Amino acid sequence: MAQNKTAETSASVTEFIESKTQGQKREDSFALVELFKKQTGFEPKMWGPSIVGFGSYHYKYDSGHEGDAPLAGFSPRADSFSLYLSWDYENRDELMAKLGKHKAAKACVYIKKLSDVDLDVLSQMISNSFRQIQEKYSN
Repeated sequence: MAQNKTAETSASVTEFIESKTQGQKREDSFALVELFKKQTGFEPKMWGPSIVGFGSYHYKYDSGHEGDAPLAGFSPRADSFSLYLSWDYENRDELMAKLGKHKAAKACVYIKKLSDVDLDVLSQMISNSFRQIQEKYSN
């Protein structure tokens, strides 16, 4: 069976952020680390070469594919931050409507900078998503 590309590593989150970001993107990255830590209760870990993840869970699909993934996380990409959240957590649509300037895909939210969004709403989104994934995969 193929190995998952995105696995937890022992790389330093601080070194990753400092090597890949500067200026406001760096400040926002460290602010996101603190926000995710507060909402999840987990310390950040690197997942693959570019995802800062918090906590972990084991999944197994009906196809038999299985692996581990962070319960929540983000990546400071060149153009925006990719926030990795569940796609079906409580009040998702309502919270997304209140978030502020963003783009979204199924399980990702993309924001350019933290000043574009309501941090209280983002905190609730992280908390709801985190809780939903924990409950779904705790069995």
